[in-house]
Amino acid sequence: MNALVLCFALVFLPSFVLAQGESRIAAVVNSSIITDSDLAARLQIVESSANMPDTPDNRKRMEPQVLRSLIDEKLQMQEAKRIGISVSKDDVDRGLAEIEQRNHMPKGSLNEYLKARGISRSSLVDQLTASIAFSRIVQNRVSQDVQVSDDEVNETMKRIEANIGKPQSRVAEIFLAVDNPSQADDVKRLADRIVQQIQGGANFQAMAQQFSQSPSAAVGGDIGWVTPGQLSSILADAIDKMAPGQMSYPIRTPAGFYLLEVLDRRTLGAGEPDKIVLSLDEVVFPLAATASADERQKVEAQAAQVTAQAKSCGEMAKIGAERAPQLSRQLPQVKASDLPEDVRAKILALKIAEASKPLPIQGGIGVVMVCQRQDPPGLPSRDEVEDSIGRERLDTLARRYMSDLRRGAYVDIRE
Repeated sequence: MNALVLCFALVFLPSFVLAQGESRIAAVVNSSIITDSDLAARLQIVESSANMPDTPDNRKRMEPQVLRSLIDEKLQMQEAKRIGISVSKDDVDRGLAEIEQRNHMPKGSLNEYLKARGISRSSLVDQLTASIAFSRIVQNRVSQDVQVSDDEVNETMKRIEANIGKPQSRVAEIFLAVDNPSQADDVKRLADRIVQQIQGGANFQAMAQQFSQSPSAAVGGDIGWVTPGQLSSILADAIDKMAPGQMSYPIRTPAGFYLLEVLDRRTLGAGEPDKIVLSLDEVVFPLAATASADERQKVEAQAAQVTAQAKSCGEMAKIGAERAPQLSRQLPQVKASDLPEDVRAKILALKIAEASKPLPIQGGIGVVMVCQRQDPPGLPSRDEVEDSIGRERLDTLARRYMSDLRRGAYVDIRE
């Protein structure tokens, strides 16, 4: 039987003897084996999650990527065992529940979904267990090496401010590592096959979850909103030429190959006023449409007293209950776009806990106070920038850790 050895290490290859009728060996990973049955079970998961037809041609195309993922999982579990990291049944159950939530499935329905489609639950559990274990390995072994200085945050903030008014893109990625130059052609072929599957109808996010070697794989490759200065020039240039919904071809970088998809685009720092959400308190004094000028003047004077007296939302609610209980109310979540056009600008101009001047409100004359305000995303805060730098640095260390595991492993792929 011919074999292709990907990596060499100073270890002895153990002898594996399979009982009659058992599945054949697809790969040996140090002291563990991956069988054809393991490979077939994982292929079922990939085809189902990516919405791919189960055909011999699809299986043949996807086998190299799937086997590569299974090899990485074996290495992750071996490393977890070596350093004493374990994953409990409760950990797995929480992970399965998160899968249900991400896919908008009723609680506890995942098992039925898998059973109805003939998908191996144990293969999904193995994949999830390896993902949890490696996340803990990274936190345990390398997260302490991630330090972000004030100077780095300041420099990044300056770059972001310099890009105000420029397009900002929400991007998803699939990253395939190249651990040494001799692997580049093989990894490029894997990337090309993934492109073909996505162009044939496979879901990008599902393919990222199955094959991407970046920590963003856990969320379908979504790396969030990025500005031109946050990425390397080669990736930024590719994104700049793409429209929302468009996917790139494989992009070669020193670390490996990227496939990118632009999910959405907006202008950095340009909030959209109609997407502002407000929590309001209204004190409204009834006034009939047929009221005389004197009656209107009297009601406006009552409202003006509220403007002068109310200094907090608590005071507004108390005044409304005492003086104008008929129409006064609290509105916890109001979109700016739903406010009447004739008063929208005046309400949006208010500060938090500032009472408006008397305004015409349906049924009378009223005073409005903004208790809370949620603005659409504009510029990121310092904390958000620091978190982003830290995550990027941690991702780099995680990739390096995985690359070291591959280089130090004996991997024997059987044809």
